[in-house]
Amino acid sequence: MFRSLERAENTARLIEAGFRIALTRSTNAETEWRSVIATLAAQSAYEASHSGYDSRQVVDFLLRDGTNPSSVLSIIKSARDNARMVRTALTTEVWLAVNETWMLFTELLKEPVSETELPSVLATIRQQSGLVRGALHGTMLRNDTYDFCRLGTFIERMDNTARIIDVKYYSLLPSPSFVGSRLDNIQWETILRSVSAHRSFRWAVEDDFTAPAIAEFLILDRRMPRSLAFCAEQIVRSLANLVEDCGTQGKGYQMAKTLCAQLMDRDINSIFDEGLHEFVNSVLDSTAQIARQVELDYRFTS
Repeated sequence: MFRSLERAENTARLIEAGFRIALTRSTNAETEWRSVIATLAAQSAYEASHSGYDSRQVVDFLLRDGTNPSSVLSIIKSARDNARMVRTALTTEVWLAVNETWMLFTELLKEPVSETELPSVLATIRQQSGLVRGALHGTMLRNDTYDFCRLGTFIERMDNTARIIDVKYYSLLPSPSFVGSRLDNIQWETILRSVSAHRSFRWAVEDDFTAPAIAEFLILDRRMPRSLAFCAEQIVRSLANLVEDCGTQGKGYQMAKTLCAQLMDRDINSIFDEGLHEFVNSVLDSTAQIARQVELDYRFTS
């Protein structure tokens, strides 16, 4: 349920970033929308039923297309279906927040969203995700249910941040010759906006918008709630609580601790020396393996 809610919010953030860049750089609009689809790993599904990357087609596919299991409307339905199945494990406030979110989005996304309405629709998606998260924090017992909710949130968030750093950067940058140029720095600034970290970066980091400074912020800065290091810490914390609650320690916990340690012991120069693409791909693989192992450890698969 909470993986779905986090994914809906992340999708809205990516659409907003794509919309902003498409408006300001009309000559590069199709490339930007292609990068949004690529970041969400939805290229095959999109190209199976669409030709070209027109903004209206992309936005409709990502927001309300019922044939796309990763559209916001499909994701929210999945979250609500999951909430119904575990209704007795949730507080009334959490259930109402999820159910009201589903009803609101069903009405909000009944028709294609126009360009003029898009910013307010995306803001509503982010706000509703925050509303459910707030209900969870404010009303749920700190037990295994709560820890699984938090675990789902940070596994999904870590996967999304890693995808943004990798796919979005490489699909936006026209050529390796632009690395270190003004255009390169602008692309990194776009990545910051994709995870709503633009202002946080200005507050927390003294450097300008350069690739090493922004990459370090999004990968290693434990103050940033969407950084890879922060998410890894929260995954370990949630799994540690589950170990205490359930009395058994699965392989997923050890795998998460290993990944967290790898992020804590790194500096950004060594990551660039290794290759940003290779490093982020290893993080994506590790995150997926942890998620699969948690399913096995707690028998979520038949």
